[in-house]
Amino acid sequence: MFAAGADVVQLDEPWLRTDTDAARQYAVPAINRAFEGVGGANGIGGIAALHLCFGYAAVVSDKPGRYSYLTELEEANVQHISIESAQPNLDLAVLGQFTTKTIVLEVLDLGNPEVETPEAIATRIRQALNYIPPERLMIAPDCGMKYLPREVAWRKLKAMTLGAAIVRDSLTG
Repeated sequence: MFAAGADVVQLDEPWLRTDTDAARQYAVPAINRAFEGVGGANGIGGIAALHLCFGYAAVVSDKPGRYSYLTELEEANVQHISIESAQPNLDLAVLGQFTTKTIVLEVLDLGNPEVETPEAIATRIRQALNYIPPERLMIAPDCGMKYLPREVAWRKLKAMTLGAAIVRDSLTG
């Protein structure tokens, strides 16, 4: 995919959270094999990303507040790790254990049709910045927006971008 011109290739991985023991045995080698030859001095260019999924918010409403398999991914051959944080109310302290990865923090609760305020989004981002530097933090919606009415999804995305702007302005101003 990188040779064809893709800048980012993301694997979506719902399995890692369901069988932690097997994940500890197989996950990093499997992910590394999937991205073999990507990055590095002799590798194909592009960003390898991994999305960990608790399940679409419209389908899965009871999500744990932590990933049972996450910090092990520091050893995976990916540059970005994308994780849900809003709906499961993730304890963001875990981000402090990542020293080389860019974290794509998903900040929209797609299980709730109420639109977050930009200030609420900014608060989530600031909480993450207690554990990870801004140059290794990206903000994204969670997956599963297809289940929201278009107007609600649009307003949530707008709140997300305004919340990110609030934090960006406070960091640069």
